[in-house]
Amino acid sequence: MTDRPALTADENTNSIDMDRLLAALGTRSIVLVGIMGCGKSTVGKRLALRLGLEFVDADSEIERAANMTVSEIFAEHGEPYFRSGEERVIARLLSEGPQVLATGGGAFMSEATRSEIAEHGLSIWLKVDFETVMARVRRRATRPLLQTPDPEGTMRKLLAEREPVYSKAALTVTSKDVPHDTVVDQIIVTIADYLFQGEDALTSRISHT
Repeated sequence: MTDRPALTADENTNSIDMDRLLAALGTRSIVLVGIMGCGKSTVGKRLALRLGLEFVDADSEIERAANMTVSEIFAEHGEPYFRSGEERVIARLLSEGPQVLATGGGAFMSEATRSEIAEHGLSIWLKVDFETVMARVRRRATRPLLQTPDPEGTMRKLLAEREPVYSKAALTVTSKDVPHDTVVDQIIVTIADYLFQGEDALTSRISHT
């Protein structure tokens, strides 16, 4: 996992060669992971637009395939049924890259899905603190896992369980209560650092053989 510090005053995405970034990305998808409300869909759409890639929301694709909402799937079939379908849909989507793929909050908990992402994508954890995420999720009353008498307690439990797994993502960017484009800038710089360092290391090894 790479957790990059915030952009410095003299850093911005204008200095990044986007063509080189996309070439280094190749057919891999940029896969956003993290707890519900961390900004995967909102930031993901803006990131895809900036990079000239398609944006895909895994939950929307699951709903389309099932002809049901995520809440309806949870209510009628239960979470294990949903997770099984989620694994299949994400595996299919990863074969269609490059793209920016936003995953559901529990998707990265699946070892099978993590393996697929590691092989066909570049995972980025949008890390968010408890207060920020609760302020965001309160705006939507349709979160299946928060339909409990104690949503805050449920969220704390989910964060405690899931953050150690989210930390296995290749990269980490902190999703703060700042303009979405600021987070997009941070993601692009983080991706460029990661991909270009890999290219430079490969070039160095080749030149010494």
